[in-house]
Amino acid sequence: MPASATSAAVAADPEPPASRDLGLFGPGSATWRVHSEPILALAGLRALFLQSLHPRALAGVVQNSSFRTDPWGRLVRTINFVATAVYGTTAQAEAAGRRVRAVHAGLIATDPATGERFRIDDPELLRWVHVTEVDSYADTARRAGIRLDPAGWDGYWREQRRTAALVGLDPASVPGSTAEAADYYRTMRPQLAMTRDAADALLFLATPPPPWRPGTGWRRTALDRLGRPSFRVAYLGVAATAFGLLPAWARRLYGAPGLPTTDLTATVSARGLRLALNALPHRVYEGPLYRSAMARAAAAGKELP
Repeated sequence: MPASATSAAVAADPEPPASRDLGLFGPGSATWRVHSEPILALAGLRALFLQSLHPRALAGVVQNSSFRTDPWGRLVRTINFVATAVYGTTAQAEAAGRRVRAVHAGLIATDPATGERFRIDDPELLRWVHVTEVDSYADTARRAGIRLDPAGWDGYWREQRRTAALVGLDPASVPGSTAEAADYYRTMRPQLAMTRDAADALLFLATPPPPWRPGTGWRRTALDRLGRPSFRVAYLGVAATAFGLLPAWARRLYGAPGLPTTDLTATVSARGLRLALNALPHRVYEGPLYRSAMARAAAAGKELP
């Protein structure tokens, strides 16, 4: 196309391309359907419980992150990455991926059992984190009552290969269906173990400090004392549900019974929590990335999830 024709086309279409970019997924995708639900916050905690059973993966976190001193800050950073990957423009998602890869590239940890040094961006470790996250999102959503047919859930796994690519994984090396994920877990289970670090992580994840700093002065101190017990009771219920959503074999590794009644109780609790969250005004949980994505989709004349 001649330069003059290109200039004329740009002048005739003042809308910047980014405003029409629906990102890696977009309306009609299984990913947008699943991640539009606030119940997915519960899945994040399930994933952390599951990830902690991989000794090397947990060692990498313990030795290189501030999850004990700043657990809520780390959680917010993870949520922002997932939201950007799901709802950001293609450029935003790719930039988020570059930031994650740059951080991982400089981190080294020591295997607590062998003393061997290893890189945090080892593909095996990245794959474990990716699969446990996607599995947690899919399983939590399904058990909370989000309806997709089997082909839809397989589609979700295939779509999430794009997220795997953002963190540096070969998309073909991660599961692309529910059956492939089950096969992956079967190969990984011999490497998983309940270690002292895993026990410490379980206790910490079940009883973290509240997401606010203690106040000063008698009024703030009194409010803090009132708020902490309420927070702990409410959070412990959420943590128990997330733990109950783990596969039975994972609960048994932690020393808890893998009873079918636990599965049923966790499923009922997840459905109840989903109903409660969906009763809230949407502005409570719809972030700017989500709203921007919905605006771009509406402008493009796409049907929203």
